Amino acid sequence: MKHLTITAVLATALAAGATPSFAQDAGLKAAVKADYDANLGALFDHFHRNPELSGMEVQTAARMAQELRALGYEVTTGVGGTGVVAVLKNGAGPTVMIRADMDGLPLLENSGLANASTARQVDSDGAEKPVMHACGHDVHITALIGTARQMQARKANWSGTLVLIAQPAEERIFGARAMIEDGLYTRFPKPDYALAFHVSADTPTGKIEAPLGITSSSSDSVDITVHGVGTHGASPHLGVDPVLVASQIVVSLQSLRSRETNPLDGAVVTVGAIHGGIKHNIISDRVDMQLTVRADSPEVRTQLLDGIDRIARNTALALGVPEDKLPTVTRSKLENTPPTVNDAETAARVRAALTAGLGEDVLIDKPRGGMGAEDFAYFVTPESGVKGVYFSVGGTPADQVDDAPGHHSPLFRITPEPAVTLGVEGSVLAAEALMAKS
Repeated sequence: MKHLTITAVLATALAAGATPSFAQDAGLKAAVKADYDANLGALFDHFHRNPELSGMEVQTAARMAQELRALGYEVTTGVGGTGVVAVLKNGAGPTVMIRADMDGLPLLENSGLANASTARQVDSDGAEKPVMHACGHDVHITALIGTARQMQARKANWSGTLVLIAQPAEERIFGARAMIEDGLYTRFPKPDYALAFHVSADTPTGKIEAPLGITSSSSDSVDITVHGVGTHGASPHLGVDPVLVASQIVVSLQSLRSRETNPLDGAVVTVGAIHGGIKHNIISDRVDMQLTVRADSPEVRTQLLDGIDRIARNTALALGVPEDKLPTVTRSKLENTPPTVNDAETAARVRAALTAGLGEDVLIDKPRGGMGAEDFAYFVTPESGVKGVYFSVGGTPADQVDDAPGHHSPLFRITPEPAVTLGVEGSVLAAEALMAKS
């Protein structure tokens, strides 16, 4: 689909009968605004002040379950760890799942906001850390509750089954897979369609991005342990210096992107950490490296990962590392995800619903700003048959976008009301379009 224009795909979808059957509802915006003033604003404030780390979102999950039960949903907790699943059945029709991620990050908030987080939590590694919502997941879960309320109130507009999930551990990209492995698609109604949105600090408030294809890259965490032969720093010839070997590996890894990958294909190999040695005059026997690997296709992903194995092994051999001390390369079984790719036809239907309900100027299309990853991909794999749409909602006033701190920064801040309310409106309109009564 990457060669089709937005207009072409949209025309195809509309020709297939994808025109939303609901009329533009001016009352939706007013209803969501009233809900924000009465409920959602305070709920966002609560979530922002009380973030929790990945896989440890116990209190957040409990509050989400409480809110969803109060709205009449059938709620199950503890799915894939701390995940929450809420189901609302409304007659015959397709099943639509809407997901919100709920974990924070181990950062000390320095946003200057009055409700800045002062939370601390003992992480899974046993260390106590500061915690903040530095990626907007507080917006997502607040909007999920707002969406739940509007979908319940607007049942006359749609028919089918709605599944809402509060997902753990997106920041470490294992929460979606954990929920799938815990029976999300067997214990609960399996969706025909899956929706999610992410608030974006570099997108103006009031605007939505809904791409027809790829939205996020794959991500793999890779560890390389480089072994050497320790000796005195003044007698390097008596050992094998793993710092030198690791340094050469770092440089050679960049040839994967610059000389082995098609220049038009997205690919990144970043060495994010390198640790070795204990003293100025000691050549150590070990260096540890941590990498993140990103790709926009399964083929390039495999090419990069295989290339890392090859370069690490053969660089060590070339520099005299004994065969029984060659580097060990370990791919994380926990922190990995394939690319997230929207189903083009479904995305076109969602785009049509958004413009019908929110106006022609609500959508913007701009180049991706990087190769961020998102484990929503596990919900919409080709093997699953679930058609997914992942969109972005603006979080910063237009006149402040150029200076907005990035995601995962201690300075990160979002303007909550327009982000939450547009997230609700977009989610409701998209779900109603996919479950419209004929």
